Amino acid sequence: MTRSLLTLTAALALAGCAAPDGAPPAVARQAEAPLVLAEDSAPPPPGAAPGSCYAQDRTPTEFETVKGHVLVNPEVRDADGTVISPAIYREATYQKISGGGAEILIETPCRDQITPEFVASLQRALAVRSFYAGPITGKMDPDTRLALRSYQRQQQGLDSAILSIEAARSLGLVAYARVPD
Repeated sequence: MTRSLLTLTAALALAGCAAPDGAPPAVARQAEAPLVLAEDSAPPPPGAAPGSCYAQDRTPTEFETVKGHVLVNPEVRDADGTVISPAIYREATYQKISGGGAEILIETPCRDQITPEFVASLQRALAVRSFYAGPITGKMDPDTRLALRSYQRQQQGLDSAILSIEAARSLGLVAYARVPD
């Protein structure tokens, strides 16, 4: 195929992607996802402060490597119970769930606070503390989420990529509530 024929074929294929009215198709890319730090908001727990926001997350499942013996052939006995052939085992290594996987409720900044400027400030705050080395984009991309998870795990013991209100306060992104005198 010649180069011009390939170009024409590609142009026709792309034209087929346009909406009937000629407008470009409405396609949301990962980087253009809504600027929320929690995928799903959760109802606040009983007694929560009015206006506070919460999100639900699941802690990562933890696995443990275990060595043990696996039965390959069971023992064989004759009618009077005498062992004719002993059981045969082999050594095996396998994964066993050792913890995690629990649902947790996290107090978060509310959705209306999460702007591109807020996310850019989050990226700068994580970068200053050597948790984030990517560009300051104002988008909650996978690198930002990974840095946030690492920061919260180390500083708050929270293994989540959803920004907690405690982490937001410790990073200087959200003001502390005033305590009345």
